[in-house]
Amino acid sequence: TGTVHCIKLGREGQKLKRQPYPGELGERILENVSQEGWKMWLGHQTMLISTGFSHGSEGKAFLEQEMENFFFGGGSAPPPDYQPEE
Repeated sequence: TGTVHCIKLGREGQKLKRQPYPGELGERILENVSQEGWKMWLGHQTMLISTGFSHGSEGKAFLEQEMENFFFGGGSAPPPDYQPEE
C-alpha cells in the first residue's frame, strides 16, 4: 500500500487503500491523507451527525464542506453547543 505525507498529521503514515469519497475531493484525500488522518475525520463526522448538525436537505453538502475544511482548510469545529460525553 505504501505511505503518504499526511496533511492532517504533518507526518508520514499508511496510505489509504482506496479513494474514500467520490470526485475531486476524494482524489485529494487519497493523495494527501493517511489512514490515521481519515480515522480522525470519521470520528469528527460521527460527532457532527450525532449532534444533528448535519441533518436536513443540505446535510451532504454540509459534511462535504466540513471534510474540505477538516483536511485542507482551517479545520472543522464542533457545533457551538456541543458537549462531549464524559
